Amino acid sequence: MEPKDFVQPQPRPIEPPTGRLGVLLVGLGAVATTFIAGVENIRSRGAVPVGSLTQMGTIRLGKRTEKRSPLIKEFVPLASLDDLVFGAWDPIPDNAYEAALKAGVLDRHEHLDPIADFLRGIEPMPAAFDQRYVKRLHGTNVKSGRSKMELAEAIRQDIRDFKARNGCDRLVMIWCASTEVFMEPSAEHENLENFEAALEASSDAIAPSMLYAYAALMEGVPFANGAPNLTVDIPALVKLANDRGVPIGGKDFKTGQTLVKTVIAPMLKARMLGVAGWYSTNILGNRDGEVLDDPESFKTKEESKLGVLEYILQPDLYPQLYGNIYHKVRINYYPPRGDNKEGWDNIDIFGWLGYPMQIKIDFLCRDSILAAPLVLDLALFFDLAQRAGMKGIQEWLSFYFKSPQHAPTVYPEHDLFIQQTKLKNTLRWLMGEEQITHLGIEYYEEE
Repeated sequence: MEPKDFVQPQPRPIEPPTGRLGVLLVGLGAVATTFIAGVENIRSRGAVPVGSLTQMGTIRLGKRTEKRSPLIKEFVPLASLDDLVFGAWDPIPDNAYEAALKAGVLDRHEHLDPIADFLRGIEPMPAAFDQRYVKRLHGTNVKSGRSKMELAEAIRQDIRDFKARNGCDRLVMIWCASTEVFMEPSAEHENLENFEAALEASSDAIAPSMLYAYAALMEGVPFANGAPNLTVDIPALVKLANDRGVPIGGKDFKTGQTLVKTVIAPMLKARMLGVAGWYSTNILGNRDGEVLDDPESFKTKEESKLGVLEYILQPDLYPQLYGNIYHKVRINYYPPRGDNKEGWDNIDIFGWLGYPMQIKIDFLCRDSILAAPLVLDLALFFDLAQRAGMKGIQEWLSFYFKSPQHAPTVYPEHDLFIQQTKLKNTLRWLMGEEQITHLGIEYYEEE
């Protein structure tokens, strides 16, 4: 029996995904080229989109007894892979084929040469690049302008030109570039008036990533931040996104070590097992590793990685278990590894009566192989959000980020499984399906 006040949820109005979707990538390095080449291999050569929730994931609807679990891409109106068009900015002038070869992620003969002409056709637009913010990178494919506002206007023109040139109906922008030096929010970020004045004055408080975010929002283009940079996570741009009706989100793709952390830490808390220390170290040899070899860029990444445990374990609520954790994160540039990153964790835990135990994890992962499907999912979900009229911070996509952007009134949710529930319940809400609570008591009550 349904209660008398039960109201069947109604689907939200969502514009259909007709026409072409332009995916604009800031950065044409390992992550971006692995994503682009992967999509082209999937749609033209029958490769399998492993790691992509939008392409391979299902969603349960209704009761378990109903056995309704359609593919997500058949449940919500997502853009088709065949409708995706790619563009990018990068301070290095290599086209996507040359960049992919240098990145060394994908096998040349298996996944690059068969689509070489397609990849060569993607040449990066000159970047709004300033080496002061990414000290280990050097580039010649760089915009010039009298002010940062002029550079932002040049990016806006790039966006308009790309859309017209490629016949796109809609666009999304995703930051796939390097980690910038650490920045704290300042007065220049407080409101749009201050922000635009800082652009005109070429203030040091305005990082290059903020130019792209500002340009995207002014052009009505959703913006997702795949790095731990401050970028769009400032009051001025959050308000601009809401005023313009544009989705934003970030920060920092959740790929290797932090992905593991957001699974193991909830397990320990769920069983009320204590944690004395958590030591994490990484070695990687790609461009990301080289950039993070600079202490100021590492500081930005460190802040993103360190916050995870505090929010998941809630030491204020459980001081005896988590009030005195020693948490250390290290990233080391080691060129022989290339894009094949190793994330090693040593976790000192304690159980009944305080007896010590240990967990050791050695994740021999491939950074861009894990990140590429996230870029695809974010492009498709941010486009969905835009068509559904969902503006501002998209916290329901925290699943994809190490340091999820969130409303200032709440703490960020880091637990991977809570994030997954939030994502799928948002899809159910969009389509007018009931939320799933997993209570399940109805299966055991007598009629």
